[in-house]
Amino acid sequence: MSAKIIDGVAISQEILAEIREEVDQLRKAHDIVPGLVTILVGDNPASLSYVTRKIRTANELGFHEVQENCPPDISEADLLALVEKYNRDPAIHGILVQLPLPDHIDDNKVLYAIDPDKDVDGFHPVNVGRLMIGGDAVRFLPCTPAGIQELIVRTGIELSGAEVVVVGRSNIVGKPIANMLLQKNARANATVTVVHTRTRDLAAHCKRADILIVAAGVAGLVKPEWIKPGSCVIDVGVNRVGEKISAKTGKTIAILRGDVDFDAAKEIAGSITPVPGGVGPMTITMLMKNTLASCKARV
Repeated sequence: MSAKIIDGVAISQEILAEIREEVDQLRKAHDIVPGLVTILVGDNPASLSYVTRKIRTANELGFHEVQENCPPDISEADLLALVEKYNRDPAIHGILVQLPLPDHIDDNKVLYAIDPDKDVDGFHPVNVGRLMIGGDAVRFLPCTPAGIQELIVRTGIELSGAEVVVVGRSNIVGKPIANMLLQKNARANATVTVVHTRTRDLAAHCKRADILIVAAGVAGLVKPEWIKPGSCVIDVGVNRVGEKISAKTGKTIAILRGDVDFDAAKEIAGSITPVPGGVGPMTITMLMKNTLASCKARV
């Protein structure tokens, strides 16, 4: 029997509808809406596409959205000054600097210059520390891990006491989702193992998982025989493995594959995310949710 497909598009739309309703309530009750500024340096096509989707989503939700397009040769000092401008702007509740930045700019220096209470990506060391402490200390959850947690919770998969295995130890996905799911709260309470390139017998660890979260960035890394029958598989990988002509538009589009052999895995797992259409749609949605939370905290 094939696994239940966890539809990230449908779940993200459900959350966006909830956000839209809260924005309307804020506007009526306090004459305020969430403010988000996105700062893009240069014209990297992937970054431009991603920022465009953020802008469109923010506008559809009724946010106050500001877009700053900076030339690729902007100085580090000028970019830091721009960040500080929005740190001081009371109408802005979330600041997002799109990565990667040009080589002459220190990414960390710019990210660390953002006011932690406007750091809706959750990358600032203060917010990383808040996440480690957990509980009421947490201000913003990093967007992709937050999306993963929402997918699991809203699908009705039991986290409390579950064996969770996270494949990958990145600062963006692996480490934060592991920390989030071991927290002492109703949306976590899992037993978490993090595995990586130096782990001995990777397959054996994966096979033990009730919930397997794969964020390694290697197409088809997890084989079907590594999957526990009936488990939940969350595939975070988005790997470009070729190109094809879209039947709808006639344009060349990328062929994307996850870190899991989806076709084989869906015959073993109890539930699984597709690529695309699983975790991907959740990231921008959780960015919007963080911006709303920042606005509500200011109110």
